[in-house]
Amino acid sequence: MSRLRIYGANAPGSMVFDSTDPKEVAEELNKINVGFERWKSPVDLAADAPAETILNAYRPYLDILMGETGAGSADVIKLTPEHPQATAMREKFLSEHTHSEPEIRFFVSGSGHFVMHADGHVYDAFCEQGDLIHVPAGIKHWFDAGPKPNFTALRVFTDSSGWVAHFTGDDISSRFPVA
Repeated sequence: MSRLRIYGANAPGSMVFDSTDPKEVAEELNKINVGFERWKSPVDLAADAPAETILNAYRPYLDILMGETGAGSADVIKLTPEHPQATAMREKFLSEHTHSEPEIRFFVSGSGHFVMHADGHVYDAFCEQGDLIHVPAGIKHWFDAGPKPNFTALRVFTDSSGWVAHFTGDDISSRFPVA
């Protein structure tokens, strides 16, 4: 179940908002210009479906989304506990960073926490299968799918160079463990 928890940026133990209602989650995230929606997709794929099959199955949705956002490409990221670089990838995603373009993700399967640091708060958006999140360029954030990550997500890019992070050097993610 999707969930949003909000904390004061200097108070990891002090939650100021908690909801699993998709409408409330979207409303709160919208206050920091982060988009959130639930897709009811008729797409049903095998867990081991290759990236090309996933992209083809979601192509009608991606074409609409990319047209709305001006994005030019999409790919699939699939991370499982057995992935040889799972630990290294988790560590990279855990460091607070920004991007010069929006970060748009749709969860095909599995789950993870997108955590945004904005307006003096930390927004922990737990996303799962069927969730679409749109983090605008410049928003400080990190991602955590836990020590045994298991998710498949569509990634939508404007810049053809793909995922490029600008790390802030702030250790805030270590003070807000979410997974």
